[in-house]
Amino acid sequence: MIDGVRVFNLPLCLGLLLVCSVQGQELDSKGWTRFRGPNGQGISDAKTIPVKWTQDDYNWKVKLPGGGHGSPVVWKDKVFLTCEDSESSGGMLLALDVFDGHLLWSKRYELTAYRHHRDNCLAVTTPVVDVNCVYVLWQTEEEVILSALDHDGREIWRRNFPGVYSRFGPGPSPVLFEDLVAFAHEHWGGGAHGRDHQSTWIALDRTTGQTRWTINRDSTEISYSTPCVYTPEDGAPQLIFTSWSHGVTAIDPRNGHVIWQVASALPARVVSSPVIGENLIIGTCGKGGGGLQLTAVRPGSADHPEQAGIVYTCKGKLAPYVPTPLAKDGLLFTFHDRGDVSCLKLDTGEELWSERPGGRFYGSPVWVNGLIYCINRAGEVLVIKAAPTYELIGIYPLGEPSQATPAIAGGRMYLRTYSHLISIGGKVR
Repeated sequence: MIDGVRVFNLPLCLGLLLVCSVQGQELDSKGWTRFRGPNGQGISDAKTIPVKWTQDDYNWKVKLPGGGHGSPVVWKDKVFLTCEDSESSGGMLLALDVFDGHLLWSKRYELTAYRHHRDNCLAVTTPVVDVNCVYVLWQTEEEVILSALDHDGREIWRRNFPGVYSRFGPGPSPVLFEDLVAFAHEHWGGGAHGRDHQSTWIALDRTTGQTRWTINRDSTEISYSTPCVYTPEDGAPQLIFTSWSHGVTAIDPRNGHVIWQVASALPARVVSSPVIGENLIIGTCGKGGGGLQLTAVRPGSADHPEQAGIVYTCKGKLAPYVPTPLAKDGLLFTFHDRGDVSCLKLDTGEELWSERPGGRFYGSPVWVNGLIYCINRAGEVLVIKAAPTYELIGIYPLGEPSQATPAIAGGRMYLRTYSHLISIGGKVR
């Protein structure tokens, strides 16, 4: 134990520090390393994902040892994802072989059962992976655990934090930036309801697990958003968080200082994650069963934080609540919780089309070779042309409900239902 960090292999960790620092963001090129892939934007350059298929076209479909909603991540020959323990209260991090789906190893975590929304579960977060380690975040009302394991399942370090107090259960996933692993540790109502909880955003050294910086936040409601990085053409990278209480916020990842903030941008609970396109940052918020507002924000800078501001807002069917939008080639695609799929002009928010192709959505869309893939809650994959005119290519059932987002790596797509993982596309040996 060093400075509150449970370290399992400190010499190895310290030896990896330089590698992590140098490679930084470039690690995303080795696989689908975080929620929604490179920088969380849901964009893949794969050319071998099928447009139409049947179950006979699967590379494999495997039954998982437990259920969950977290999305898969991939590094080279391994796919990682989380599951609930089906026999007792706890969670499991799994590593599966990308070629045949067999279980390589699993790591179990003892977790305290807690009351959460019926659509939430213990295994709702998505891991993040780099060349050396996979990092997994577990959050309950009694404990928060962030753990780093090597690719063979040996735990390198573990940090424990106070539990998360929320009405519906937590849900954010961690992210990597250079030598940091960062995540939101927020509570419902801050210190209200007889509990003295301080909401924070936290960054740890991803090699040693030691705290690099912590930012105190005033939370009306916890955010389920997973951060991303915005890099201006003539400036340093900014770590983007979205939340109800603080709107859209840019953090200097080197020291944890707030660079700029548009606090009024998101006037309700934030579940989706930020999207970047054409020098705009898109966030959404909502309540109940649907979205309330989509907001496009113009970023500021360290020299001119006052330049940050709201460019436009959209409401109703154009504003998703849980699913994260997708920005590509001047277009913005939104998948609403209640079933509306829309295409907007990214720079103005003008609606180009809006349709209801089938089902409701919690999972987020991804872009592959000019097409958009998204899994609806019934467990059907919708394939839609990513164009200013609407064209539904097909709807393909997976056989079980899903709330996850596809992962694409090595020319293959990985589709997670509650208790199964499916591989499709690419070439297998």
